[in-house]
Amino acid sequence: MATWLQSKWRYLFMFLGVQLVVMALLSREGYHKRVSYFIRIFRKPETTASGTSGAGSPHARNHTGSDVYANLSLLAKAHGRGDDMPYCPKTSPLIGGPIHVSFPSGLTLAQVARKNPLVVRGGRYRPPDCEARHRTAIIIPHRNREHHLKFLLYYLHPFLQRQQLNYGIYVIHQAGNYTFNRAKLMNVGFREAMREEDWDCLFFHDVDLIPEDDRNTYMCDANPKHAAIAMDKFGYKLPYKMYFGGVSALSPLHYLKMNGFPNNYWGWGGEDDDIGIRVSLGGMFISRPSVKVGRYKMIKHKLDKGNDVNPRRFNMLAKTRQMWKLDGMNTVEYEVLSRDHFPLYTNITVHIGTEAGLHATVPSPKIPAKAPAKPPVEAPTKPPAKLQQEQQQNQPTNH
Repeated sequence: MATWLQSKWRYLFMFLGVQLVVMALLSREGYHKRVSYFIRIFRKPETTASGTSGAGSPHARNHTGSDVYANLSLLAKAHGRGDDMPYCPKTSPLIGGPIHVSFPSGLTLAQVARKNPLVVRGGRYRPPDCEARHRTAIIIPHRNREHHLKFLLYYLHPFLQRQQLNYGIYVIHQAGNYTFNRAKLMNVGFREAMREEDWDCLFFHDVDLIPEDDRNTYMCDANPKHAAIAMDKFGYKLPYKMYFGGVSALSPLHYLKMNGFPNNYWGWGGEDDDIGIRVSLGGMFISRPSVKVGRYKMIKHKLDKGNDVNPRRFNMLAKTRQMWKLDGMNTVEYEVLSRDHFPLYTNITVHIGTEAGLHATVPSPKIPAKAPAKPPVEAPTKPPAKLQQEQQQNQPTNH
């Protein structure tokens, strides 16, 4: 009997000892995190009053993000604008934080237009129930990137609507097949957008970058803003301190202080760093959102034909301090070939010339008839006819 009792007590003490060891392990931070992880797996997600997951609210976010159109369902049912509209809140109640970004096949501009019924001709929008506090123009340098443009428009329109902005989207299309010049197209976009409206902020936006968090507000700061601080292709980190590429924002005053952008960067590379240097030379600083907010996903693609690496970019950067007042918005030359107000954006097709000058390859109509003949070249082109036809077919359906 005594032996049995001793054995029983021995097993009891062993059991208690094991429990103490387990409790000690669980109290350590690493084990606590693991247990919390498994608890979250089996816990039901919290829901909001609308029945959707709380991930889209400012207080309950996850890494996958919410549908960018989730917060806009009530706007489509709002009544028309009145004469005496209150100002929108300083912080939009529609902002939801992280956005889920994917690239489904078969997306069409007609589908994008149907999902944005409040966007009017030319890609313009104003909040239906309040007066916007900010007027922002989006400038997109473009050539032969129609597939990417559809995805950008799909995400950018609701992204901007969630921020309750008065906005317009301008696609600046470079005509012809000569070397691409992104910075010069952005100069053109600034001038042409300001001709239409007195915008207080202009966002210069690469066509292949999709914003992943609507807390990254498309409004200007006191200094030029670099919005695309964390791209997935750079591991969601800033590649280097003076980087100013992808998506950036300037007010008209910022633009004038730095003499706009350089016009002489033909091909890929260099112009973003030149612009970053101009910000400093203009007596300003680069502002940025946090790394968690300024996130962008890039649509993967090969280097564009006609946009080869600029072999002179480093030599040109070394001369920025001497050239920034001599080459910029005060010297930009171009010819507007067409201006089309499509349902989702305003397309401005321009001839910006070549490294040798605006009229080096395409004769100007101002040249006298007896002038020496120029070498034959390919005439400037407008956006592909197929895309134009699709855009024109969409115009009467929603507006």
